Amino acid sequence: MPIATVNPANGETLKTYQAMGEEEIERRLQLAEATFRTYRTTSFEERARLLHRAADLLDEDRQNIARVMTTEMGKPVKQARAEAAKCAKAMRWYADHAAELLADEEPDASEVKDSGASRVLVRYRPLGPVLAVMPWNFPLWQVVRFAAPTLMAGNVGLLKHASNVPQTALYLEDLFHRAGFTEGCFQTLLIGSAAVDEILRDERVKAATLTGSEPAGRAVASTAGEMIKKTVLELGGSDPFVVMPSADLDRAAEVAVTARVQNTGQSCIAAKRFIVHTDVYDAFAERFTAGMRALRTGDPMDEETDVGPLSSEQGRTDLEELVDDAVRTGAGVLCGGERPDGPGWYYPPTVLTGITREMRVHREEAFGPVATLYRAADLDEAVLIANDSLFGLSSNVWTRDEAEVDRFVRDLEAGSVFVNGMTASHPAFPFGGVKRSGYGRELSGHGIREFCNITTVWHGA
Repeated sequence: MPIATVNPANGETLKTYQAMGEEEIERRLQLAEATFRTYRTTSFEERARLLHRAADLLDEDRQNIARVMTTEMGKPVKQARAEAAKCAKAMRWYADHAAELLADEEPDASEVKDSGASRVLVRYRPLGPVLAVMPWNFPLWQVVRFAAPTLMAGNVGLLKHASNVPQTALYLEDLFHRAGFTEGCFQTLLIGSAAVDEILRDERVKAATLTGSEPAGRAVASTAGEMIKKTVLELGGSDPFVVMPSADLDRAAEVAVTARVQNTGQSCIAAKRFIVHTDVYDAFAERFTAGMRALRTGDPMDEETDVGPLSSEQGRTDLEELVDDAVRTGAGVLCGGERPDGPGWYYPPTVLTGITREMRVHREEAFGPVATLYRAADLDEAVLIANDSLFGLSSNVWTRDEAEVDRFVRDLEAGSVFVNGMTASHPAFPFGGVKRSGYGRELSGHGIREFCNITTVWHGA
C-alpha cells in the first residue's frame, strides 16, 4: 500500500510520500537509543512540563489538524475536532498523574521482615524505545494514548502509522518536537508494513504496541514472542449492545445509533450487534431504525454531516460483501443496504435482521455503519448471543434491574461492561479486550505500567 493522502470523499490522491530507506531507519534507531539514555533520567516534573506544552499546542492546532484527519480518512470534521480535544485531555491527565502512578511502592512491613530485608521497594523503571504500530481510524487518539504514558514513563516512542494518514503521522512528530521534547523522544517512521518485522527484531527496540487487525496482531505478536519482547495488542471488536425490558427504550435507541455510527462505524468499540429481549424487540427496532434512517450522510467537512465516507474503497467493498452475504442467506434489511451512486467511498447506515450463525456478518467485524439486530427470549439467551463471538473488546447493557446488571458483569466475555451508556475510553480507566480482541491494557495506571521494568529493590538487614 503506498504511503499517501487519498481523500475518501472523492478518491483524489492529494500527496504521496517516499518510504524511508534502510539508512534513514538505522539513523532513527540510533537516535532513539541515544536519546533514551538521557531522557530516562529526566524528572517527572520536566516530562510533565513538556507534555503540558504539547497539549497546549494541540489545542491551538485543533481546527487545522481536524481538517487534516478528515481529509485523510474521512471522519466528520466535528468528530475530528473532538478527537483532538480528547488527546489534549489525555496528555494533561498523564502529565498530572504519572508521578503518582509510578511512585515507589513499599510492601507490607511483615512481608519485608519475613524476607529477611530491612527495606523493600518496588520501582517502575522505563524499558527503552517502544514501537507503536497504529491504525487510521482514530489517527491522533490511538497514538496519543500510547505516546503520553510512554513519554511520562521515561521511554521513547517510534511510530509506524497507517499508510493512509501520513500527514497526521508527521504532525505528531512535529508536535512533540515543538513542545520541547528532544528529537529522538518521539519519531515517526514513514515505512510500509513489510518493514515492521525487521525493526521489531532490532535489539534496540524493547517492546511494541499495536492497534489494528487480527492478521497484523498475529504478525507482531509472533515476532515479539520469538524475540521475547513485551507487547500490548488491541485488535478488532464486535461489541454487543443488550437491551432488556426494564431499559429506557427511547434513550437506549438514541444512544444505540451513536454507538453504531461513531466514526462512520469504523471503530473497534462501536456497538455492532444489538441483542434485544423479545418483549421490547419490535419497539426498539422501530426506534433504532428510524434513528439510523434519519442520519445525514455526506461531505465530512460539512458541520451537519453525521456519517462520512469509509476510509478506503477496499473498506467499502469488504463491508458491502458482508451485507450482500447476509441478504443472500436470508437476512432482512430495515434500512440502507445499497451502495449510493456518485464519487467517494460512502455506504449508508444499514440495519439487518434475521441474523444466523452461518452468516459472515455474525462471525466477522462489520467496520462501517452496519448494525445487526438479534431477538433474545430471555437473559440467558442474551448472554449466549453476546458471547457467541471471537471478539471480546467491550459490551453495553441496558437494564434497570440490578440483578441483571450483576449477571451481565459476571458473564459477559469482554474487557469492559458499560451499563446504560455507550462504550467510550477515558485516560483514567483501563482499556483493552480478551479473546481475539487482544491482550494487555492501555490507559490508566495499568497502561503506563505495561512498558515499565517492575523492579524489586531488596535491602539486607
